[in-house]
Amino acid sequence: MVKESATVLEPGTGEIVEKKSRFIGYVRHVESEEEADAFITEIKKKHYDARHNCYAYVVGAEQSVVRFSDDGEPGGTAGKPILEVLLGEGLSDVCIVVTRYFGGTLLGTGGLVRAYTDAAKAGIAGTEIVRRQKVIPLRITVDYTDLGKIQHILAAAEIPVTDSDYGEKVTLSAEVCVDDMERVEKELTEATAARALLEKGEPVFAFCTGGRK
Repeated sequence: MVKESATVLEPGTGEIVEKKSRFIGYVRHVESEEEADAFITEIKKKHYDARHNCYAYVVGAEQSVVRFSDDGEPGGTAGKPILEVLLGEGLSDVCIVVTRYFGGTLLGTGGLVRAYTDAAKAGIAGTEIVRRQKVIPLRITVDYTDLGKIQHILAAAEIPVTDSDYGEKVTLSAEVCVDDMERVEKELTEATAARALLEKGEPVFAFCTGGRK
């Protein structure tokens, strides 16, 4: 089971020049193939006069969708190197488009691979990589007398409460990193003498800040 993935939240841009050819790397967070394709179209329209707009994208927290294109460059010299940068960083839900303005000098296969790789990295350097971990949604239902104990355990583990319902009993919702669940579940059970009702959901990917080391 994949426990961690990474993405970017803010757009990034970076540029390199190789033998007078300009390579501009654009990076964008995307949630679907449709969003990736729309971003690619946007860059192509912006740089309609460029020789090539090569791209790669990975969609799905577990990198389930992978696409790339050389856009007229020799096979394997553009799209795949961009994709290798994405995969090497463990990124998903990210699209990179590298625009090339030809400078008049042929770079050769090795030169193109290096240039597209460096442009993709420059684009990523212009943004920030954020990590996501697999978490388990947890609903905790307790009597008011046990509420303080539950809040203390969650706060000590730096697990934020995402929702709360104060009725006849109190129900708190939280997301617990998979690696922390067993320990947190044990602490909640022991602190309330098993009076707390713990309901676990299916694991999902989320930005996870909780958990003690």
